Amino acid sequence: MSITEGQVREEVFAEVRPALPKQEALVEANRCLFCFDAPCTNACPTHIDVPRFIKKISTGNLRGSALTILDANILGLSCSRVCPVDVLCEGACVLHRYNKKPIEIGLLQRHAMEHFYSAGAKLPVAPLREKAPRIACIGAGPASLACAAEVRQRGFDVTVFESREWAGGLNTHGVADYKLRPKDSLREVEFIESLGVEVKTGMKIGELFQLEDLEREFDAIFVGCGLGPTEKMNLPGEDLHGVLDAISFIGYYKLSRTGPVGRRVVVIGGGNTAIDAAIAAKLLGSNEVYLVYRRGEPEMPAFAFEYEHAKKTGVNFLWQTAPVKISGGPNGYVNGIECVRTRMGEPDASGRSRPENVEGTTFQIPCDMVIVALGQTKLTQLLADRKVEFSSGCIVADAKSGQTSNPKYFAGGDCVSGGREVVDAVAEGKRAGMGIANWLENRNG
Repeated sequence: MSITEGQVREEVFAEVRPALPKQEALVEANRCLFCFDAPCTNACPTHIDVPRFIKKISTGNLRGSALTILDANILGLSCSRVCPVDVLCEGACVLHRYNKKPIEIGLLQRHAMEHFYSAGAKLPVAPLREKAPRIACIGAGPASLACAAEVRQRGFDVTVFESREWAGGLNTHGVADYKLRPKDSLREVEFIESLGVEVKTGMKIGELFQLEDLEREFDAIFVGCGLGPTEKMNLPGEDLHGVLDAISFIGYYKLSRTGPVGRRVVVIGGGNTAIDAAIAAKLLGSNEVYLVYRRGEPEMPAFAFEYEHAKKTGVNFLWQTAPVKISGGPNGYVNGIECVRTRMGEPDASGRSRPENVEGTTFQIPCDMVIVALGQTKLTQLLADRKVEFSSGCIVADAKSGQTSNPKYFAGGDCVSGGREVVDAVAEGKRAGMGIANWLENRNG
């Protein structure tokens, strides 16, 4: 089967956590204890004042609630949908101590933010400073958008450069549809543009412009380009038709482009992206979906609630199993994958037990699609000659200001962290925006 242009997917990708109706939101808001020390706020990477925004919902002040959220997190709508609240704000809720259900903080945040957007999503536009310094942001993902909004609201002139057709980063291209749809991500991009931020898409470094061009034209540069292509497996048959990476697979159906969906699919990996791809394949009509992971269930890096959702959707899990070869037919298309059982050996450099293949345990899984979700490569070449320090393939940036070893360059998001949550990228982008503003103000006296 295939996904056709313009296909409506709302029923196929039903939301995991539907929005709260108005009355339920009021009831839920009034369950909050409005803690003075607010462990939920401390658990949020952007430190949203959770008791304050919930209190405003309880009094019917939804715009005031949204403004409280936006003051800390300019991407409050998407974060309300994609944040792993179970292990962040809701995981820290004091009601756990009393064996009670935690406050539905994510859904309450969504309730306030959707009201704000349905009412027009308007904020005052800050006037440009006289002879305003110019800032360039590379990439239009959550980190860059948060940085751009911060410096623009401080009166600076900012332009965001995105290589792809659509801005929004993984919020637009790589988050599963049952969590966040592209239209919601693009609503936030439009909102940030309404603040006076210029977003230029289809602008790939090395083709239409060079870093040297940005250095001449802009006073500071923020790098929020995320990560590169998915890591290669280096297995025979990896280049066969029907083998693709998880980010591309998710991006195909999210943007309603024609893309193949196999009848029998094998997903390789154990992270949240692997889970997203496996669930998506099943929802799109695959008869059987297997997720192959070389370690055991306890070592799987995906969140427990993602794993439970995948099991309910019908995804099959093969633990302590590693791929060794992908086979194909005379037409060049995948027709199976050869795997081997593994056992846990000595710890590797990171301290995790290293999987070892067990001889004589190979077996075949017939399939017509293999989706690879082994993490993404680092974009070390982008700043190779810009005197920017790297560590383990990631940009080294000051934790408080986002400034790199080249003082004109700031950075945040996955290109610094190596891959974390959307909310972490937003927090880093906002901090870098503040760092850029402080640096420029101090430099200019």
